[in-house]
Amino acid sequence: MTDELGRVRQMWHLLEPLHAVLYYSPQAFDEAAALGYRTDERWPSYFAWRAAPLGEVGAVQVGSAFYSFSPAMVREYVPAAWRVASPKDVIAARLRAADRTYRDVLGEAVASKEMAEAAALARRAAESADPAGRPLAAAHAAPAWADEPHVVLWQAATRLREHRGDGHIAALLAAGLDPVEALVSFASVGAAPVEAFASRGWSGTEWTAARERLARRGLLDADGTASAAGRELRANVERRTDEMAAAPWAALGPDDTDRLSELLGAYWVAMLGTGLLPLQNTLGIGKV
Repeated sequence: MTDELGRVRQMWHLLEPLHAVLYYSPQAFDEAAALGYRTDERWPSYFAWRAAPLGEVGAVQVGSAFYSFSPAMVREYVPAAWRVASPKDVIAARLRAADRTYRDVLGEAVASKEMAEAAALARRAAESADPAGRPLAAAHAAPAWADEPHVVLWQAATRLREHRGDGHIAALLAAGLDPVEALVSFASVGAAPVEAFASRGWSGTEWTAARERLARRGLLDADGTASAAGRELRANVERRTDEMAAAPWAALGPDDTDRLSELLGAYWVAMLGTGLLPLQNTLGIGKV
């Protein structure tokens, strides 16, 4: 991996917890409950928070954009999410949730000059992320920027995350990996235990069938771990993902990217320090 692509991946690792905390924080569950969503599990609010910028879309559209979830699981939550609250109300509530979460986790740091600087740099990177051909990135780029720097930082982290995610799906498609095959192949290289991927709703039968398809392509060994060809294919997917996520950081420039990396460190530590984010994640952070 080149130094440039290594920095692209580092920025993803730094920003992902700043985005993903919304799906786990008590403050976000409070806002979701106020809208009328069930909070005994995280999925009703997860699908609402993440899909709302797409508008009042159905399960097929959400499943296509999210990619890794089984169609049956998506149908459990969409379009039911829009019978609870409108996308417009969800978008407003998730900004309140981000505001409250950051204030509670970061305390006085939300009003610091360092936060204002980090938010401005992250916003510049996010605004340079071309949404062409990237449906989630385009949808998340539409809402107006907040006034408070810490909320802007969450918005920028989210835009950049979805920009990268859309590119990752393109890389998976180019590699000939359907949604469940993408997860099976990722598990096969040790990105996360197989059990972690059960959260995506695929049945044992569907998982086994995907393993068999990948084995016929020579991508898995008999024990379900990746073959040499399977490891090479996954490495190419991750490299291509980094390449397609590089433009915002090239636009920001190396010095300002380095400065943003420096500023984000304390916020990254604080988010991880909450214990809210799962130690095992299906994104392979820390593994790939």
